[in-house]
Amino acid sequence: MTIERINPPELARPSGFSHATAVAGCRLVFLAGQTGMNAEGHIVEGGVVAQFERALSNLLTALRAAGGGPEDLTELTVYIVDMDSYRARAREIGAVWRRLAGARYPAMAGIGVDRLWDAEALVEIKGTAAVSAAR
Repeated sequence: MTIERINPPELARPSGFSHATAVAGCRLVFLAGQTGMNAEGHIVEGGVVAQFERALSNLLTALRAAGGGPEDLTELTVYIVDMDSYRARAREIGAVWRRLAGARYPAMAGIGVDRLWDAEALVEIKGTAAVSAAR
Protein backbone atom coordinates (compact mmCIF):
# COMPACT_ATOMS: atom_id res chain seq x y z
CA MET A 1 0.00 0.00 0.00
CA THR A 2 1.16 3.53 -0.72
CA ILE A 3 -0.12 6.86 0.52
CA GLU A 4 0.97 9.86 -1.51
CA ARG A 5 0.69 13.32 0.02
CA ILE A 6 0.17 15.83 -2.76
CA ASN A 7 1.10 19.49 -2.25
CA PRO A 8 1.29 21.27 -5.61
CA PRO A 9 3.69 24.23 -5.78
CA GLU A 10 0.90 26.31 -7.34
CA LEU A 11 -0.93 26.28 -3.97
CA ALA A 12 0.15 27.96 -0.75
CA ARG A 13 2.56 25.87 1.32
CA PRO A 14 0.44 23.78 3.70
CA SER A 15 1.08 23.92 7.43
CA GLY A 16 -0.49 21.17 9.49
CA PHE A 17 -2.28 19.50 6.55
CA SER A 18 -1.78 18.19 3.01
CA HIS A 19 -3.74 19.56 0.06
CA ALA A 20 -4.57 16.06 -1.18
CA THR A 21 -3.79 12.42 -0.53
CA ALA A 22 -4.01 9.46 -2.88
CA VAL A 23 -3.86 5.77 -1.97
CA ALA A 24 -3.34 2.48 -3.75
CA GLY A 25 -3.60 -1.14 -2.60
CA CYS A 26 -5.46 -0.64 0.66
CA ARG A 27 -8.53 -1.16 2.79
CA LEU A 28 -10.40 2.07 3.59
CA VAL A 29 -11.39 2.69 7.20
CA PHE A 30 -14.03 5.34 7.90
CA LEU A 31 -13.64 6.81 11.37
CA ALA A 32 -16.67 8.19 13.19
CA GLY A 33 -16.54 11.61 14.77
CA GLN A 34 -14.77 11.58 18.12
CA THR A 35 -15.02 14.26 20.79
CA GLY A 36 -13.10 14.79 24.01
CA MET A 37 -15.19 12.12 25.72
CA ASN A 38 -13.50 9.87 28.25
CA ALA A 39 -14.23 6.16 28.77
CA GLU A 40 -16.90 7.04 31.35
CA GLY A 41 -18.83 9.07 28.77
CA HIS A 42 -17.93 12.54 30.03
CA ILE A 43 -16.30 15.38 28.09
CA VAL A 44 -12.87 16.13 29.60
CA GLU A 45 -12.19 19.46 31.25
CA GLY A 46 -9.31 21.77 30.39
CA GLY A 47 -10.48 23.57 27.29
CA VAL A 48 -9.98 23.13 23.57
CA VAL A 49 -6.43 21.71 23.69
CA ALA A 50 -7.34 19.03 26.24
CA GLN A 51 -10.45 18.15 24.26
CA PHE A 52 -8.52 18.02 20.98
CA GLU A 53 -5.98 15.68 22.58
CA ARG A 54 -8.70 13.36 23.87
CA ALA A 55 -10.65 13.46 20.60
CA LEU A 56 -7.52 12.64 18.57
CA SER A 57 -6.58 9.89 21.04
CA ASN A 58 -10.08 8.42 20.69
CA LEU A 59 -9.87 8.54 16.89
CA LEU A 60 -6.45 6.85 16.93
CA THR A 61 -7.75 4.17 19.31
CA ALA A 62 -10.54 3.34 16.84
CA LEU A 63 -8.02 3.35 13.98
CA ARG A 64 -5.67 0.98 15.82
CA ALA A 65 -8.61 -1.36 16.51
CA ALA A 66 -9.15 -1.44 12.73
CA GLY A 67 -5.51 -2.40 12.17
CA GLY A 68 -4.10 1.03 11.31
CA GLY A 69 -2.00 3.79 12.75
CA PRO A 70 -1.69 7.56 12.44
CA GLU A 71 0.50 7.19 9.34
CA ASP A 72 -2.53 5.67 7.56
CA LEU A 73 -4.78 8.72 7.96
CA THR A 74 -5.72 10.18 4.58
CA GLU A 75 -8.27 12.84 5.55
CA LEU A 76 -9.65 14.48 8.68
CA THR A 77 -12.37 16.97 9.39
CA VAL A 78 -12.22 18.93 12.64
CA TYR A 79 -15.47 20.51 13.73
CA ILE A 80 -14.76 23.50 15.96
CA VAL A 81 -17.23 25.33 18.20
CA ASP A 82 -15.02 28.36 18.99
CA MET A 83 -12.77 29.02 15.99
CA ASP A 84 -11.04 32.01 17.61
CA SER A 85 -10.02 29.93 20.65
CA TYR A 86 -8.88 27.05 18.42
CA ARG A 87 -6.76 29.36 16.26
CA ALA A 88 -5.28 31.07 19.33
CA ARG A 89 -4.15 27.65 20.61
CA ALA A 90 -2.99 26.37 17.20
CA ARG A 91 0.64 25.87 18.28
CA GLU A 92 -0.40 23.78 21.28
CA ILE A 93 -2.85 21.80 19.15
CA GLY A 94 -0.10 21.23 16.57
CA ALA A 95 2.22 19.96 19.32
CA VAL A 96 -0.48 17.51 20.43
CA TRP A 97 -0.85 16.32 16.82
CA ARG A 98 2.88 15.75 16.39
CA ARG A 99 3.16 13.92 19.74
CA LEU A 100 0.23 11.58 19.01
CA ALA A 101 0.26 11.29 15.21
CA GLY A 102 3.71 12.31 14.01
CA ALA A 103 4.82 14.77 11.37
CA ARG A 104 2.73 13.48 8.44
CA TYR A 105 -0.48 15.35 7.82
CA PRO A 106 -3.53 14.10 5.95
CA ALA A 107 -5.82 16.27 3.88
CA MET A 108 -7.68 18.29 6.52
CA ALA A 109 -10.50 20.76 6.99
CA GLY A 110 -11.47 22.79 10.04
CA ILE A 111 -15.14 23.74 10.09
CA GLY A 112 -16.74 26.15 12.54
CA VAL A 113 -20.05 24.98 14.01
CA ASP A 114 -22.53 26.41 16.51
CA ARG A 115 -22.48 23.30 18.71
CA LEU A 116 -21.84 19.58 18.67
CA TRP A 117 -23.98 16.63 19.81
CA ASP A 118 -22.57 16.90 23.34
CA ALA A 119 -23.12 20.51 24.37
CA GLU A 120 -19.83 20.58 26.36
CA ALA A 121 -17.77 19.40 23.39
CA LEU A 122 -15.56 22.04 21.77
CA VAL A 123 -14.12 19.88 18.95
CA GLU A 124 -15.02 16.73 17.06
CA ILE A 125 -12.68 14.89 14.69
CA LYS A 126 -13.72 12.41 11.98
CA GLY A 127 -11.63 10.89 9.27
CA THR A 128 -10.67 8.24 6.78
CA ALA A 129 -7.62 5.99 6.77
CA ALA A 130 -6.05 3.74 4.15
CA VAL A 131 -4.87 0.60 5.93
CA SER A 132 -2.68 -1.98 4.28
CA ALA A 133 -4.72 -5.01 3.28
CA ALA A 134 -1.86 -7.18 4.59
CA ARG A 135 -2.42 -6.08 8.20
